[in-house]
Amino acid sequence: MSISHHQTASGRPLRVAPAWVGAAQPATKTQDLLPVREAVWIWSVRRYARMALWALPAAALLDGWIALGIATPPGPLVVRLAADWLSVVAMIALAGLLAGARTRRSALTGLLVGLAGLILTLPLTALPPGALPEGAPLTADQLRTAGVVAVSTTATGWLLLGWAVFRSKLVNPADGVLLMLAALALSAGMYGKQPLPTVGALLLLAAGTGLAWTGGRLIPRA
Repeated sequence: MSISHHQTASGRPLRVAPAWVGAAQPATKTQDLLPVREAVWIWSVRRYARMALWALPAAALLDGWIALGIATPPGPLVVRLAADWLSVVAMIALAGLLAGARTRRSALTGLLVGLAGLILTLPLTALPPGALPEGAPLTADQLRTAGVVAVSTTATGWLLLGWAVFRSKLVNPADGVLLMLAALALSAGMYGKQPLPTVGALLLLAAGTGLAWTGGRLIPRA
């Protein structure tokens, strides 16, 4: 006898509460019926998001390390690339966590904009301030403008994600406010002076720790 993907091994319908799978609508008296494949997929996405959100406070620590100017054996370039990579992981995790919230469109838009900004930032990371590579098709002023556009695009992505967190009613809205403030401080600190970069890193650390801790308590452990 074949088992339907809407049933468990005992033949009974699979009943999954919307609050457990992260549906946008609150749970009602009649629970929704989900196929087994969809329930497993949603569980996997949420589990990845719950674990990968810890990349955000890790990225904040590396940003603070760079802002303080502490010398490291690999050099500041390696630390910066590691911080950017962790930021990408955190963006994807945060968008996955909010996939079932009412602000999922804002989260998805923030993810796409943030990834575009990080892609624009990557080629400029290794260049010293004011330096122009040989054979570059851009002038020094155009290169500086490109850097400002890249940083602004990345900050816009984080602002959208912070707004999505604030409006989601899924996690602590204060973490969304801290995330937006961190985006503004870090983007301004790229071309500003201390203490803006350090303050931005501290705000990002607070927001990331709060999101990772809250996200880990949204669903039961496997």
